[in-house]
Amino acid sequence: MKKYFAVFRIRFINALQYRAAALAGMATQFAWGFMEIFAFAAFYRANPDAFPMEFSQTVSYIWMQQAFLALFMMWFWEHDIAASITEGGIAYEMVRPVDLYGRWFCQASANRLARTALRCAPILIVAFIVPEPYKMALPPNAEQLFLFLLSAMLALGVVIAFSILMYISLFYTLSTTGVRIIAAVLSDFLAGGVIPLPFFPEPIRAVAEILPFAAMQNMPLRIYGGNIAGTDALAGIILQIFWLVALLLAGRFLMARALKKVIVQGG
Repeated sequence: MKKYFAVFRIRFINALQYRAAALAGMATQFAWGFMEIFAFAAFYRANPDAFPMEFSQTVSYIWMQQAFLALFMMWFWEHDIAASITEGGIAYEMVRPVDLYGRWFCQASANRLARTALRCAPILIVAFIVPEPYKMALPPNAEQLFLFLLSAMLALGVVIAFSILMYISLFYTLSTTGVRIIAAVLSDFLAGGVIPLPFFPEPIRAVAEILPFAAMQNMPLRIYGGNIAGTDALAGIILQIFWLVALLLAGRFLMARALKKVIVQGG
């Protein structure tokens, strides 16, 4: 475990150096967050009873989504991992005395957590001090907060496990563009990145809520706002655990197959 902790620590410290990028990202996220909230507010003013979430829950969902964007969004791509496959550096990775899947998982976790640490605090501070009704609310109770934290950790694991499947696909495609675009668009939409899943039409929502994407940002953000609570929250967390285990097993199996056949040309 020491070697994985060392990888995590090095990557985390390295990612904390990109403060200018974090400031630029925060400015974009503030603008996008206010734009989304104002757009939803216009719809809610027309008919508040026509929506499956209370406006306060939707506001909290959007602010939390912006604060933890780096934690859950699939379009955060690990360029080092992708480059090692497409440019042949994977040969050096394979001779190191470290499990490659575990190393990638630690690396991706550290980078996402470091980016989140740089951005989340200022966004949350602003979200809590803006006037009503655009102000973010605290979870309904301490139990809901605990379930949110647990769900957020599981969601991060699901996101990274799914991302690693995308990196493994590069052993066969050797192009980052197609895989990255498809994964980002599909996961962002079905995870509630565009609009929360409760706003989906019922037939689409029923399918989306059992897919692995629903175990990403959808679950922790809805638990935080109180839209999912009690036994429903526990059922959602069990679904997250299922998809995390399934994706981890699939990733390890596919990586083992890919590494057996990998060929590196050049020298």
